[in-house]
Amino acid sequence: MVPYFTTQFILLGFPTHFGNLQFLLFAIFLFLYLITLTSNVFIIIIIRLDSHLHTPMYLFLSVLSFSETCYTLGIIPKMLSNLAIGSQAISYVGCAVQMDFSASWACTNCFLLAVMGFDRYVAICAPLHYASRMHPTLCTQLVGTSFFSGYLIGMGMTLVIFRLPFCGSHEIHHFFCDTPPVLSLASGDTGLSELGILILSLLVLLVSFALITISYVNILVTIMRIPSAKGKQKAFSTCASHLTVVIIHYGCASFMYLRPKASYSLERDQLIAVTYTVVTPLLNPIVYSLRNRAVQAAFKNAFQGKLLGK
Repeated sequence: MVPYFTTQFILLGFPTHFGNLQFLLFAIFLFLYLITLTSNVFIIIIIRLDSHLHTPMYLFLSVLSFSETCYTLGIIPKMLSNLAIGSQAISYVGCAVQMDFSASWACTNCFLLAVMGFDRYVAICAPLHYASRMHPTLCTQLVGTSFFSGYLIGMGMTLVIFRLPFCGSHEIHHFFCDTPPVLSLASGDTGLSELGILILSLLVLLVSFALITISYVNILVTIMRIPSAKGKQKAFSTCASHLTVVIIHYGCASFMYLRPKASYSLERDQLIAVTYTVVTPLLNPIVYSLRNRAVQAAFKNAFQGKLLGK
């Protein structure tokens, strides 16, 4: 008997029998997605137009907003389409492309957060040398390395999974082609692929998080040496937004990808996935807008028409 190879998958993250709840979910996710797109694009434009924000810190923030926007583009439009028209099918190639796209940008986000941590380390621990060390060439190299590394690792994860045959079930119990649910459908011995995904996940999460930890340990030591309480508060306030985003991002990502296959839970994992695919990209601009006075001032100027020459 000739084995059957899957040519398409069925995304079962949001069953079509939800009825009115399905339209409610569509409305909620569409609303959140539009806010996410608008907020991140607005941050990019604001930083581009306001000369006061032409510093490495805000350059990295604008790049992170761009990366988050690209990440959501690979997942949420398909999810909204499935909710709107009830079609849950995605082709084999489409699934591979979606996984590669989402994984690459997710890895890039991790590296960018590490770069932003390094930027805060230089700004607080060596403020007199900040301009000379964080020069435009270095900033461009750091951003380029983050993009290139994220792309390579994302492609590696996709190749590790899609080298396997898919001869059995083609139902993905998720709302997009994420690595754990797709890997669970593969036929044959998946042990080597699971090990490959774990190694690549560790490479991204632990290496980038270790760099962030080293940066913040040095930042904390420097802040503790500041004699005045006001000076300590001012120094820490420049890191608070980044630290908040790091905790949310790495908390969700570590829970999803640094676990053995046996601990997967469909309902719980989908809830966590909604958090890091829909909520986290929305929180980034909100956190930076609420906690950063320079960004707040730029927003205010934009609304008053000063940046547009009105």
